[in-house]
Amino acid sequence: MLVLGAAVPAAAATPSNALEQMNDSMRDLVRKVSPAVVKIVVVGYGTAQDTGRREAALITKQTSLGSGIIVDPSGYIVTNAHVVSGALHLHVTMQGPLAEPGSPGDDLVRHERTMEGRIVGLSETTDLAVVKIEGKDLPSLPLDNAAHVEQGQLALAFGSPEGLENTVTMGLVSAALRQPDPDRPMVYVQTDAAINPGNSGGPLVDVKGNLIGINTFILSQSGGNEGLGFAIPTPIVRMVYDQIRKYGHVHRGQIGVNVQRVTPPLAQALGLKRDYGVIISDLLPDGPAETHGVKIGDVVLAMDGRAASSLPAFEAALFMKPPGSTAKLEVQRGTDSLNIEVPVVERPHNFDKLAGLADPARSLVPRLGILGIEIDRDLAKELGDLRMQAGVIVAGRAADPAGIESGLETGDVIHSLNGVPIATLDGLRQAVGQLKSGDAAAIQIERQGGLMFLSFFVE
Repeated sequence: MLVLGAAVPAAAATPSNALEQMNDSMRDLVRKVSPAVVKIVVVGYGTAQDTGRREAALITKQTSLGSGIIVDPSGYIVTNAHVVSGALHLHVTMQGPLAEPGSPGDDLVRHERTMEGRIVGLSETTDLAVVKIEGKDLPSLPLDNAAHVEQGQLALAFGSPEGLENTVTMGLVSAALRQPDPDRPMVYVQTDAAINPGNSGGPLVDVKGNLIGINTFILSQSGGNEGLGFAIPTPIVRMVYDQIRKYGHVHRGQIGVNVQRVTPPLAQALGLKRDYGVIISDLLPDGPAETHGVKIGDVVLAMDGRAASSLPAFEAALFMKPPGSTAKLEVQRGTDSLNIEVPVVERPHNFDKLAGLADPARSLVPRLGILGIEIDRDLAKELGDLRMQAGVIVAGRAADPAGIESGLETGDVIHSLNGVPIATLDGLRQAVGQLKSGDAAAIQIERQGGLMFLSFFVE
């Protein structure tokens, strides 16, 4: 019952006070997050812009920029792989804390410092990378898988759009899980918080300052913000970060199944109860799924309680399952609905075997910053069908900031340098040793069954 003249309860603040409280809360939030946000300036080589002349294909030194977030006080930074891929040098700029509120120019007074960064590892599949700078007790924003994301909640995007460092914008979570590309298992947090070129790699946070994603790309016809921004969800970031810290690359889990999309003709021909979803088309012999009772022809209804209504939805759910976990499948088999728990095992990864074969004392090629292994008959047989049977395989990257940034990755097979065939480590060292500052270099490599050239200028 409404009583005229009754006192207004203390909790029912006037609109002006509520706005002031929100303003103060947002300022506190920005002061908490912004010291951990960094600007990343990347120096590398790229193709010169097309001028209509044949010379336009020249490779030139270029500078690009992005953002990142320090997630560990010792200086580990998460950013996008496309921000740092192919970098010769990384310059990481930290912004010091703002001056005390109310002091003159308190929104402008910051203390910058720039440090050299090195790439720890990256994952092109997820477009994530880990960068390291030297330091301790640095401001950081820890990765927190417990942060729950819901459509409609407030979200703040931090970064350096167009180089304007430590910019913050606010919007809503437009969709908690969005899959822009149906052919890829990756899902994203969609937001209308303003994201522009240069924001890539920066954090998307909730009103409590929890990291809910890493800003990655926008959908835009103009090239600027149109309210369609996408961030990689924190659980994916956490998984990739942990594995890069441990292995230098990402280990994928598997349950030993091949799946395909259920189509109306397939459903009618096989007498399935629904004409959409995912069906098991093959099983790895003696693999986890087969040994735990999964059958070819089973229709997957859900994984871990989440509906598997499409092939990308199933692949996205499986992508997040780390080795050692369990996938709880609900499948339809004829008229029966079954629940089957399948252990997730690690996909075989030849890179780890290569690293174990490398002897740092003999395998190091300092100027390229790699560990190499000469390919002999036994190793060639283990690696499978190589296009060329001689060469040096990259077994790992050496943490040497003075090394040439050539673009070599673990697993690459080096076949020649500037047209000179490479068959031994000594031959590779000799060829690299003849390169002088300013020389152009072209390394012919074999990567994932294809031949290509990596070209660069020697610093």
